[in-house]
Amino acid sequence: MFAKVKSTVFIDSLKFELTAPPPDTSLKAILRDDKGCVCSTLEAKMPARNNEVIWRGLNNLPYGVYTLELTQGQDEMKMKLVKRI
Repeated sequence: MFAKVKSTVFIDSLKFELTAPPPDTSLKAILRDDKGCVCSTLEAKMPARNNEVIWRGLNNLPYGVYTLELTQGQDEMKMKLVKRI
């Protein structure tokens, strides 16, 4: 597991803590709804200092259950999240 989400419940942003990110790589994130449709995407360079990425602007999504797909280089992970009002 190369990333930890600070909370599995979100309102308008998601905060990731990256564990030992390799230099010069990027993080790709896809947020899918319960039907599998892509609702939002994010691609970010690895932060140089604090190993944290904040994904803002998610307040327009309807509340419900989402699947977060993260990719960093060859590593991939998925997790379930809940969007609150």
